Amino acid sequence: MNGNAFIGRGWRFPVKVNARGGLDWSDGPDRIRDAIWLVLKTSIGERVMRPSFGAGVEAFVFQSNSPATRAELAQAIRTALVRWEPRIELVAVRVDDVPGEASQVIAAVEYRINDTNEMFNIVLPFYLNEGVS
Repeated sequence: MNGNAFIGRGWRFPVKVNARGGLDWSDGPDRIRDAIWLVLKTSIGERVMRPSFGAGVEAFVFQSNSPATRAELAQAIRTALVRWEPRIELVAVRVDDVPGEASQVIAAVEYRINDTNEMFNIVLPFYLNEGVS
């Protein structure tokens, strides 16, 4: 079995119409990246037929930007990806504060695709304490 057969092919996320009037597709490592993004951006309870799907990161929006909150956010990301993305092995999940930006954190996810053994990472910005300027 080649890597793409295991990974699959599907609509690129987020779904949008391209310049030709059709939908873009993703496969290979891009498909995995799209799936990770989907897991992290889905609120728990958002999907009616699969209410436990997602990472629940939106629950951290109005929490303080403390080491404890960042550790909880990293654990929520780790738990969701281990549960919902079986095509990868998590190598590391880090959530770090951004110097000079009291309300922003950066989540870095490092992973290995099981079938191909390729290493990738994704860096996502999150905002905590949205009400603070």
